[in-house]
Amino acid sequence: MNTTTRLLMIALLSMPLLAACQKEEAPAEDATAVAAPLTRPATNDDGEWGAYLSDVVTRNMGDITRSPYLYYLPGSDSAGFEGARARLQEEVEIAMQRGIVEGNLIAFGSPESAMMADIIVGAFAKVDPGSMDGVRLLFIGDAADNERVEAAVAPAGVVYQFIEAK
Repeated sequence: MNTTTRLLMIALLSMPLLAACQKEEAPAEDATAVAAPLTRPATNDDGEWGAYLSDVVTRNMGDITRSPYLYYLPGSDSAGFEGARARLQEEVEIAMQRGIVEGNLIAFGSPESAMMADIIVGAFAKVDPGSMDGVRLLFIGDAADNERVEAAVAPAGVVYQFIEAK
């Protein structure tokens, strides 16, 4: 499931790029038009959350040119949630201990913001200080979880950005 989830998120993140490549060039007067940002889904539907997180991450890539690492935890009402949460926690812990190379972006988002924050805090407790200098980390969640995530990831040296899911 970890590989499947990651492939789904990569596919969702790639969709806007593929669509842009296939579109014919718009007339000059439409060149300044920018699509409105998507809003937080009202349900825990994985497809809606995938599109929302893809939109948020794409809008916040900045100067990152590599494919981002996106970690997604489904809603607690989804089938097999506890197993998915345990697998994601293990996957994130292993990936963060292994390290992320400077110039990459890692993003975390979920309809279960507090649980995703718990996963991030737990994973970064095992990360060496300064080992992720130059890595951008986006946390897309609830404002109530921002401070504890920021405090947990700061010692690793990441460039932290919080985006309130709204």
